[in-house]
This record gives sequence, C-alpha cells and structure tokens, in this order.
Amino acid sequence: MTSELSDWKKSSYSGVEGDCVEVAMAPERVGVRDSKNRDGHVLEFPAERWVDFVAVLRRLS
Repeated sequence: MTSELSDWKKSSYSGVEGDCVEVAMAPERVGVRDSKNRDGHVLEFPAERWVDFVAVLRRLS
C-alpha cells in the first residue's frame, strides 16, 4: 500500500551526489526508497520495527 506513503524526507546529512534514501511515515508503517529512483521499489517496515532498526543504527555509529 505504497499509495498511503507521502511527504518523503531526505536526511539533511545527504551529500550533493544524490546517493541517498528517503523515508515516509504512515500511521502503521514506514517506507524507504532510493532518492535517485523515486518510481522504483519501496521497502516497507512496520512502524515498531523501524524504531528498532534506527536504534541499532545509532548504537553502531
């Protein structure tokens, strides 16, 4: 149900080369896509799993 995902955001840490991902949030899920291929595939995560994923990334960085 990608159609429910809108208001895509790109990190302010993104470089000018455009090698970035964009994230959109819906009430129950989060979508992630390649900023260079906005019409391409979207990875979708349940919202609670996205929170866990981001927490792991923060611990590893």
